[in-house]
Amino acid sequence: MAQPTIKGDQLILRLTWSEKVAARRGRVRVPLSAVRTAVIEPDWWRALRGRCGRGVWAPGVVCVGVRRHVAGRDFVAVRPGAPVLCIGLLAPSPFRLLVVSVPDPDATAAWLRSVAPNLVAAAGGGLWRSLPVPEESPEAGNVT
Repeated sequence: MAQPTIKGDQLILRLTWSEKVAARRGRVRVPLSAVRTAVIEPDWWRALRGRCGRGVWAPGVVCVGVRRHVAGRDFVAVRPGAPVLCIGLLAPSPFRLLVVSVPDPDATAAWLRSVAPNLVAAAGGGLWRSLPVPEESPEAGNVT
């Protein structure tokens, strides 16, 4: 399972060996200031948005890699069967959402909420919420 850590002003997702191979990348780095939300999605499959991109997609087994949608790209490292941590991001992050399976999503979300400077409360004030669908706008254009 991916392990989120903080180094300086960066949020880093350290991937397991098998996740690195599947995603074809060593780790994911995003600016900590870009972290906007940290919510838990109880149904792992509801967090998957858009089309499959680079990675390994075996629904019900493992989903690791980049997904593309009208609002940008999401990075996913999910093992089905358990709730997932969904980290919403703003520019200048290369991704709009990080969706990861972590051993204790409640504790990880609470930790992230305590260290991220620009985090906003989830709708309704809780950690367990469904993800919003990205707003479609003409300026978003098609993602290739």
